[in-house]
Order: sequence, then C-alpha cells, then structure tokens
Amino acid sequence: MKRFSTILKYLSDQKGYVALYFILNLLSVLFSLVSLTMLVPFLQLLFGNEKMIDQMPRVTFSASSVLDYIKYILGILIREHDKVYALGAICVIIIFSIFFKNLFLYLSLRILGPMRNRVLNRLRSDLFAKILDLPLGFFTEQRKGDLISRMSNDINEIEWSVISTLEGVFREPLTILVILFTLVFLSPPLSIFLFVLLPLTGFIIGRVSRSLKKQSNIAQEQLGILMSILDETLGGLRVIKAFNAEKFLKNKFFQTNNYLNQVKNKIIFRRDMASPMSEVLGVIVLCCILFFGGQLILGHKFALQPEGFIAYIAIFTQIINPAKSLSTAFYNAQRGTAAIKRIEEILHADIVIKEPANPTPFKEFKKNIEFKDVSFAYEDAEVLHHIDLKIEKGKTIALVGSSGAGKSTLADLIPRFHDVSGGGLYVDAVNIKNYSLHSLRVQMSIVTQEPVLFNDTIAANIALGTPDASLEEIEKAARVANAHQFIIQKENGYQTNIGDRGSKLSGGERQRVTIARAVLKNPPILILDEATSSLDTESERLVQDAINNMMQNRTCVVIAHRLSTIRHADEIIVLQHGAIVERGTHEELVSKNGFYKKLVDMQEIK
Repeated sequence: MKRFSTILKYLSDQKGYVALYFILNLLSVLFSLVSLTMLVPFLQLLFGNEKMIDQMPRVTFSASSVLDYIKYILGILIREHDKVYALGAICVIIIFSIFFKNLFLYLSLRILGPMRNRVLNRLRSDLFAKILDLPLGFFTEQRKGDLISRMSNDINEIEWSVISTLEGVFREPLTILVILFTLVFLSPPLSIFLFVLLPLTGFIIGRVSRSLKKQSNIAQEQLGILMSILDETLGGLRVIKAFNAEKFLKNKFFQTNNYLNQVKNKIIFRRDMASPMSEVLGVIVLCCILFFGGQLILGHKFALQPEGFIAYIAIFTQIINPAKSLSTAFYNAQRGTAAIKRIEEILHADIVIKEPANPTPFKEFKKNIEFKDVSFAYEDAEVLHHIDLKIEKGKTIALVGSSGAGKSTLADLIPRFHDVSGGGLYVDAVNIKNYSLHSLRVQMSIVTQEPVLFNDTIAANIALGTPDASLEEIEKAARVANAHQFIIQKENGYQTNIGDRGSKLSGGERQRVTIARAVLKNPPILILDEATSSLDTESERLVQDAINNMMQNRTCVVIAHRLSTIRHADEIIVLQHGAIVERGTHEELVSKNGFYKKLVDMQEIK
C-alpha cells in the first residue's frame, strides 16, 4: 500500500475536512452501537424473569455495570408506566439512533465526495503540467497512445480502483476498531477468538490478492499498446487502405485486445472473490464464537447473561460488512497501484532541461548565437561532434546535408529543446543555460516541415503564442503569410474551426497559418524547417513568398531540403554524420566541387 500514499498526499491541504470526516464516521458508528445495545433491554423486557434493579447501581467502566444501569432505567419506566410504554421507549430510541447514524453517514459522504474529486482534479492537472514540462527527448522513447492511455485509462483506473475505496479505507477500519473495542468491553474471553482468527482471515485475503497488482500492470500496458495501435490507425488510414493492410491491422488489434480481455477476466475473478471470501471467513469466526460462548452459558461459566451474549453476537455481525468492504477496498487498491505506478513514471520523470536558479534576463537579441565546440548525444549515440558556428544578428544560415546528418538536432539546441552534451552554446556571449526558458523562447519562432495545428479556430491557431493579440494584428500577420485571402473565403472567416490537426485545410493553407503564427509573434530569431518540401508547385510558391516576407530583418536558421530555397543564404553549413564538412555561400561551395556540389547536382540546381 506504499503507492497509496501518493494519492493521500493530495489530501495534505485538507486535513480539516479529513478530521471532520473521521468525526462524522465515529458518530455514525457510535449511534449504530446504541441501536444494537438496546437489544439487551428489549430481550430482557420480553423474556427476562429476573427482578428489576430498584436502586441506581454504582457506575464503573465494565460491561456488567452498563447492563445493570440499563436494567435500572428499564425498571423506572415499567414502574412509572408499564411494559408496553417501556417497549415503545426502546423502539423510539432505536429509531432515533438509526436516524442519527445515517445522518452522520450522509454528512461524511458529503465531505468525502469533494475530497475525492479534488484528488483526481489535481492528479490530472499535475500529470498534464508535467507532460508539458518534460523535454522532447522523453517523448522519443514513449508511444503517444500509451501516454494518452495513462492520462485517460490509468486516471480512470485510479478513480474507480483507488479513489472510490477511500471511503472504505477511512471509514471501515474506524468502524472495525470501535466494534472490536466494544466487544472486548462486553466480554474479554470471547474477544480472544477475534484477535486470533481475524488476523488469520486477513492473511488469507492478502495472499489471494497479491497477484492483482502484477496482472493490473499488464492490463494497463496492453491498454496503452491498444491506444497506440488505434492512434496509428487513425493517422494512417489512407496508407492502410492503399496497401490493403486492413487485415494486418485487424489481426494486430484483435490479438492485443483478446490478450487484454484474458488478463482483465483474471483480475475480475480475483476481485470478485474478495467479498464472498471475507463473508465466509467472517461467518466461520462467528460460528466459533457462538459455539464457545454457548458452551459457557449452558455450563453457567459465563458472567455475561444470555441477552448480553445475543447483543455481543449482534454487534459482532456488524464487523462482517465493514470487513467485506475493507477487503474489497484492499483488492481494488492493489489493482489501482499498477495505474499509480504508471502515472508516477511520468510525474517523477527527470526534467533534464532545467531552469537556472538565478536566470539572466534576456530582453533583446543584440549580437549573435555562437556554438563553441558543441557536441550532443542521445543516451550513448553521439549525434553532433565538435560544432563551431557563429550566427550573426540579421544573417540567414542554412543547414544542409543528408538525412540523419544532425540538422534538426542542431537547430533544436537553440531554443533548448535539448541541452548540449559537450562544449557551450551562447547567445549574446551568455551561456544559453543561464537564460530562463520562457525569456529565451520569447525571442524565437519555429515553422516546422509538418504543420502543427490544433482543433480550434484559425484565429486561435494564429494567436497561439500571443493570446492577447487583436483581430487586426492577426489579420495583418495573415496578410504577410499570404493567408488572408483564403481565410476570408471560409464560411466563418477567422472563426472557422479547422478540425483535428487542421484537417479541413489544404497542405498549403495549413503551412501558411503556421507562418502567420510565427509572424504574429514577431521574434528576432526564426528557425525554419523547410516548409515547402511536401507542397505542390502553386502552394510552394505562396508559402515561399510568405517565408521570404517573414525572414526580412530577422536572424534565420533554415533547415534546407530543397537547395533552391537557400541559395541566397549568407552562409550554408553542410553537415555529414554530425560534423561540419563544408561551409560558405552557394557559389563558394559549388566551386569547391565537394559534398555540397554533389547535392546540387542531384537536384539539378545551376
């Protein structure tokens, strides 16, 4: 139950409500015991032949003293009225006791409900915030579908398997302890059986539930794989249909789904065993007490009167339901710890891109960006080797090379998507690690090869980095990006919803919206991953014109795939196997007749 503390820590700021919940539950249990204790005078009134007590007995902390006092009160009622009146009084007391028991129970649930929801709310918020804080490198090792599964299915599993058991975990132990204390108070000899048999039943239940955690972990992992298959299928339906791969995807999904079904059946079988097993074990304990206590009463060796013994049995039966609820809660908690573990893997993941303790303010980009002997490695694989590069303000630097040469990785170091493994990266002669991430990225905009848009309006997508922008500013940015004309032709103009990932727009339209987003931010530094490589000729011309408009008077780092788009760059950096092999202008590199010239010849650029 160690991982259960992860959930309970979210209640640390609600200690007052937790204490109130305990008090209300305690009152509920006490009123329940009052109603059961009234069985003694009720049975005595109906079947008792012994003489009523006329004098008030001396009150001591013992069961016999309490029972004598009840007999004394009963005698007063009978003498002043009659037995029917006394019977009615007992019934009224039982009704009021049950009423207050359930009133306090209801109030305790009113306290618990908001606490449960607050835990889930904070857990979801913390998980989402951590996902946003984690570096890009973390997600290269994770399936997107699995992360979605953790945010949705694992959170739901925690809600139903852990949070829903908070009531049992908090209330049932308290109920059991109060009842055990009452039973020991009534008869210490009989209660010896409880302290021998109850731990034994708990041990049996624990042994049976031990495998639930492992099986639940397998189930959650398989559910994550299932979500990944679904995500990949939805994203690749065009290719799947084109290659007649429906059968392959169906088999892959069905195999995982069937295995998940088998594992979940095993979990359900174990979980559903909790309640009947605890009830059977509870009845076995009850029968042991009945047999032993009955022997003592029949042999006149028992200080407790028969009506007291019946009250003892009635009170003991109240342990069975709390024990069943507690064992079910224990089973569910074991099941939910697998989900908690998967959530914790994200919540406790290292944030390797850390904010400086005392960040240097970065208010304006003034001079240059400089790579000094920079190296970078993903785990053990070195991607960049001893890069020395200076990018002066206002200049355009193009990065070219074959696929896997390290172009994107080099560009990703500038906004600190990754941190260098060796050497140093400096902006205006200050190590980039000394700037706050927010102030650093305020100075930059990025346009990626694959447009990244969200299921929202066109205006909201353009204003993603500048949420306070006015509609006039958004329109101005769209004009610079050659996007205004197609936007106003949409049914709702700038308020048109573009669908999931911008699916309602063409490729060229999506790219121009992302360029408008970068223009609206108006940063001094631009990072461009060739935005025209996957477009048709007309769209490419419109997007390239938009890019040229955006690049004016800015420092630009361009990852080039089509070399025709960067022939006028101030400097072209040729990367191969993570190292700079050539550098210079287009004309200089062509005249060297080296690796760049081979790339030019392959694309037939003159």
